[in-house]
Amino acid sequence: MKVKDAMVGSPVTCSPEANLGVAAELLWNRNCGILPIVNPERKVVGVMTDRDMCIALGTRNQLPGQILVNEVMTNKVHSCQAEDDVHTALEIMAKGKVRRLPVLNSQGVLQGILSMDDVVLHSEGAGQF
Repeated sequence: MKVKDAMVGSPVTCSPEANLGVAAELLWNRNCGILPIVNPERKVVGVMTDRDMCIALGTRNQLPGQILVNEVMTNKVHSCQAEDDVHTALEIMAKGKVRRLPVLNSQGVLQGILSMDDVVLHSEGAGQF
């Protein structure tokens, strides 16, 4: 199975200049656990998970509106491409110790998100793995 067969094709994104209040609302409204952080060209410059946000809010004495996404986001992005085999994506997840990957094209532009849950939901039984 290819990544494109299981990925979510229209992920919600956020800019690095947004604050955590805006980011929290995006995560809540779209019921997701990761925000790809993109520049104006939709190139991924980082990612932020709901866990990253919770730790930042729990360890700083600041309101969500006072903390910018670029202060919390992870700059090291583990990613895959739509044409990759799901096994390749799962190996990237395992090596990076992450559960979700931005799916990028060859220019680094965001195409989607692949999560472990997506892979499981789109498999047709244990033979797919």
